[in-house]
Amino acid sequence: MKYYPVHSGYPPYAGVNPAIEAAFAEHGRGSVQMPPKVYVTFDESGDFRTMPAYLPALGIAGVKIVNVHPHNRARGLPTVMALTVIIDVETGAPRAIINATELTAMRTGAAGAVAAKYLAPRQSITLGVVGAGRQAEALVEATAAALTIEEIRVWSRTEKSAEAFAARYSDYNARSVPIERACDCDVLATTTPSTEPLVMADWVHEGTHINAIGADAPGKQELDPAILLKAEVFVDDPGQAIHSGEVNVPTSTGLYDPGRIAGTLGEVVTGKKTRSSPDAITIFDSTGLAIQDLAIAALVLGNGDGYELPFP
Repeated sequence: MKYYPVHSGYPPYAGVNPAIEAAFAEHGRGSVQMPPKVYVTFDESGDFRTMPAYLPALGIAGVKIVNVHPHNRARGLPTVMALTVIIDVETGAPRAIINATELTAMRTGAAGAVAAKYLAPRQSITLGVVGAGRQAEALVEATAAALTIEEIRVWSRTEKSAEAFAARYSDYNARSVPIERACDCDVLATTTPSTEPLVMADWVHEGTHINAIGADAPGKQELDPAILLKAEVFVDDPGQAIHSGEVNVPTSTGLYDPGRIAGTLGEVVTGKKTRSSPDAITIFDSTGLAIQDLAIAALVLGNGDGYELPFP
């Protein structure tokens, strides 16, 4: 068994995006095993989740353990940290343990890029960003590998964070703007841990595609439910979305009927579903799938850079 710290270099998005797209295609064909993720909650501090899956197309199986602790920055720790354990399909023996903290951000960013590739109204876009943390960075970088970004409009609760984010992405004409202005875009990425809607329906114009990333646990939401009611909502997995995605709160309060879900990203990638018209507002409700973790883990394993660990 090997341990992969993955500090010697991460796979480029030019490889990650296609790998994640292929994983979603397998999901759309029903060719994966992936039980719903399991949550363990620590009162007010955060939670951790276990995410098992088997991706036969790659001959890879395993489980990711990932935490979300929103107050970790004050402790000098990442909000999200993760380990992926890869299991040998033939014997059940552990093949590898992978530091998946950065990989988690990357595979989530790649999912948003894949969604935008298929659902964005055009291939040259203005990108709006709500939230300026690590996940927002991953979304920008992954999207830049899929589409042409002409301009980035970023908003954060802390103006200093938004300005620093804009400075990092000055090559894409990035600038800090009010949240209403950030929502005036072709593709909008929301990446906050909010439990109250931040993006209002009146701010989103026809044809916009939204990557709703932040809601990944019960009680979280970033979008005005009125947006969901006039949009075509595509999810990564229906069960997970209803439990913990952007639609979870409006569904639990009776404001949104999950029967309105337009389809899954896997169905979009395989051509079974698409946006109905250029003027439609589309939403990708991303909760994060274990098969994404396996797909990016396969890239890491292919690099062959790891430390031998004795087992058993």
